[in-house]
Amino acid sequence: MQDVGRLLLVFGVLLAVIGGGLMLFGRFHLPGDFTFRSGGVTVYVPIATSIILSIVLTVVLNLMFRQR
Repeated sequence: MQDVGRLLLVFGVLLAVIGGGLMLFGRFHLPGDFTFRSGGVTVYVPIATSIILSIVLTVVLNLMFRQR
């Protein structure tokens, strides 16, 4: 059970570092990401980024858990 806790901790720190880097260096926009602007409101919907991130995380997590 401690291994799962350590894995979650490392994963959380990694996400925080990646998120901070994206905030500092600006967001990358893929062709499938939509931005809607109306007056003073901006809504950003990262559909393509979410799909790519999901595929990458699925592959990485499958590789990590198959080794056990």
